Amino acid sequence: MSGFALLSIGSRAMAANYVALQTTGHNIANASVEGYSRQRVETATAASRVTASGNIGTGVDVKTVTRAHDQFLTREAANAKALAGMDSTRLESLRRLEEVFRPGEQGIGHAAGEFLNAMVDVASRPSDLSVRQVALARAGEVADRFRLAGTQLDALQADVDTSIQDAVTRANALIKGIADLNAAIQGAGQGQPPNDLLDARDRQVAELSEIVQVKTLQALDGSTSVHFAGGVALVQGGKSATLKVVPDKGDAGRLALEADENGVTRDIDPLALGGGSIAGLLRFQNDDLRNARATLGQMAVAIAGVTNEQQSLGLDLRTPAGRGAALFDIGDPLVQPGQDNQRMPGGTFVASVTLEVTDPRLVQASEYLLSADPDTGGWQVERLSDGAVFSGITSGSEFDGLRIDLGPTPPVASDRFLLQPVTYAAGSLRRVVQDPRALAAAALLTADVGADNRGTGAVAKLRLTSVDINPALDAEVVFTAASTVELRAREGGALLATGTWERGQPVAWDGDDKSLTGFDLWLDGRPEAGDVFTLAPTAHVERNNTNALAFAELRDTRFIGQVAGSGGEPEGGSTVVEAWTRALADTGVRVQAADAAAQISTAVADQAETRRAAQAGVNLDEEAARLIQYQQSYQAAAKVLQVAQVVFDTLMQTAAG
Repeated sequence: MSGFALLSIGSRAMAANYVALQTTGHNIANASVEGYSRQRVETATAASRVTASGNIGTGVDVKTVTRAHDQFLTREAANAKALAGMDSTRLESLRRLEEVFRPGEQGIGHAAGEFLNAMVDVASRPSDLSVRQVALARAGEVADRFRLAGTQLDALQADVDTSIQDAVTRANALIKGIADLNAAIQGAGQGQPPNDLLDARDRQVAELSEIVQVKTLQALDGSTSVHFAGGVALVQGGKSATLKVVPDKGDAGRLALEADENGVTRDIDPLALGGGSIAGLLRFQNDDLRNARATLGQMAVAIAGVTNEQQSLGLDLRTPAGRGAALFDIGDPLVQPGQDNQRMPGGTFVASVTLEVTDPRLVQASEYLLSADPDTGGWQVERLSDGAVFSGITSGSEFDGLRIDLGPTPPVASDRFLLQPVTYAAGSLRRVVQDPRALAAAALLTADVGADNRGTGAVAKLRLTSVDINPALDAEVVFTAASTVELRAREGGALLATGTWERGQPVAWDGDDKSLTGFDLWLDGRPEAGDVFTLAPTAHVERNNTNALAFAELRDTRFIGQVAGSGGEPEGGSTVVEAWTRALADTGVRVQAADAAAQISTAVADQAETRRAAQAGVNLDEEAARLIQYQQSYQAAAKVLQVAQVVFDTLMQTAAG
């Protein structure tokens, strides 16, 4: 019997060491496989045999093969990869966006400045057609650069669309793969962990985390459920959901995510994604790209609107001279009804909303949301850039230089409209004036000093301020005292308005009839009571440069992004150069912040992966040492078998003798 026992011990030892050699070889073979967890043979002493002489050992048993896996470290590494994926993806997109906002001579600010500088030359030679042609060319360059920037932003959106589609396709493949691995793990049977399948599932979860940040929950049957975006189930056992890319319900020009869970569609809030490349793409689309469009659009609307207004305050050089036509054309503000708004049987929306720019100086770099006011039951508009709310909105209401009109069928409480006054304005800007003679360099009106004045007052500057001013106004500004004036008709002397004058300031009129008071008159010297200054339609447009000078002054005028002051007049704002510089700075700050975030999150992800790999990865030196150890053990076990064979043969010979 002792020979058989020794044979059993030796064979068990050889089998255990053979499994250990196989496992070590498997570790060595997979040392360079990403996500592979080192495996180890777990052995236990076999049950001893009770004899009269005591308990005698029977060798060793192989209990299982385990993997060096730490669930916490694996989850930490996956979450860190998700944040790194989001930050690096957004940074890459922001660096492409930075190319749109070019500094120096290639920038929009420089082109706009060159156009307004060219008007100085027009002012010096208002009848020179070649100078006028140069000014028109500069205006065309401004429009071209805005359109180029708009086209580049459209291309960035197209890249985002493609990247999101590709990422979702890859994510769906991984989601399906995880569900399939769950099914395979559940069917592995025999009560032993299928280590390679578990590693494969962990790898796919880690890859999925780089696309969308997920949370995992281990089930008792060995499967893993995968959730994201605040609870949406992507994987449950062997069943998987499907992600879909759809147009945003509030803005068809942007993309959004949906999840199909067993036939039930759920909208995905992009703010709930947490991390992953799709979160980075959606953040870039919904924040950075939207802000860039609004910033460029605000500049385009302001430049086009104010320039066209200045054109209308002058006379061109054509025969006969006419009021200046619009220099630029720009698209109308957009209004996008929500996809869930009420519809007619044919599918068209019941309610309609229109938007109009009334004062380009007051237009802000923002989109707006028109929705029901929860407090009053009426309507409100929320400025999305800062959350400011305008309540009591009705048809004809004005805010931020915009007028809103509600259609004949009013919206219902569930309707929502996205107002986009500037979002796509840059790409639609066009110069429409082609004839250099159509450039309005002369002013509609000319001011002059009365022949019989006794004071030293002189006309310093006349600037028309309202497109409503009467171009045929023929009047006199009469000083009734040193600081009080009257505006009287030259024919008949009828009193039209009263006002006051202060040195260094234009005449301030008491009335608000812009057809009469829509001008600023600056005077030098000291007028006396009884002094008269005349206002009359400009007679010699070929020699008048007043409107060209007003054009040139726009270069240093803060007409972009103004706000309505306490008196209702625009105040604050930026010049063209200041607005462009601010846009450059904002983009640069975004890139720097994203770069810093990407560096930090990438370093954290690398450290987390290093910690995971240190615990679960294969160390070839250690495996080589174990290989020698198990080889020697295997050889020793073989020696035990050899001895057992000799003992057995001796016993057999003795028994035969």
